Amino acid sequence: MAKKQHHEEHENHERWLVSYADFITLLFAFFVVMYSISRVDNKRMATVVNSIKFALHFQGTGGIDKMPLFEGPPTEGGKCKETRGGVNDVPKTRQRAVAEAVRKRLDKRLSRYLQLRPEKTAVQVDIEHDHLTVRLSASHFFDPAQAAIRPEMIPVLDVIADELVGLGLPIRVEGHTDNTRPGGRFRDNWELSTSRAAAVAAYVEGAHRLDGKLLAAAGYGSTRPIASNTEAAGREANRRVEMVVTLEPEGEGL
Repeated sequence: MAKKQHHEEHENHERWLVSYADFITLLFAFFVVMYSISRVDNKRMATVVNSIKFALHFQGTGGIDKMPLFEGPPTEGGKCKETRGGVNDVPKTRQRAVAEAVRKRLDKRLSRYLQLRPEKTAVQVDIEHDHLTVRLSASHFFDPAQAAIRPEMIPVLDVIADELVGLGLPIRVEGHTDNTRPGGRFRDNWELSTSRAAAVAAYVEGAHRLDGKLLAAAGYGSTRPIASNTEAAGREANRRVEMVVTLEPEGEGL
């Protein structure tokens, strides 16, 4: 009887591709995970922080304010305190909405006054934490070394004052200069910056019938620059008057 012939099994020299493909897949997944955890969503982070604070200061299912995370009455602990400079220093949602609404209205109303002017930096609106700041360029609102508001800029100031006065909150007017001597009738930058701040505050009080108790004026001279005084552009930015409104914490009147 003839013996069966045993054919030698053919060796697959491409089996390494399976392991290589698995390795590449795992490596791709690793980098996807690393990329995803490297991007922090600040809004979600703030929500998580507030949720943790809320949970740690209450028992059971209690809660207060406008954070409808739980049901039931709050305990006697009261709401947790906000601290400045840490993770709790997050702008309130309502504050941000009010400030952004003011910014949009100012941009819209001022566009017809400033659209024909090349100097768009005559007015800038900044929102930082609980402060709304309207920055007036001194070179556009005042003559050099003078504290009288230019007549052509009065309509612009009226629009700004109308929006800020409508908030019903205190307004702090701050005068700032660069580090060069002012000349003219002012002895130094302290006098010049204070006079310009006072001129703006006095106009807002008189023209817009704002209670003087809601106004404050201060001059800081060249002590608080926002740019370098070594260049002309920096000195231009430092010569300014700022109208600062401190927004109230949420739930206290805004």
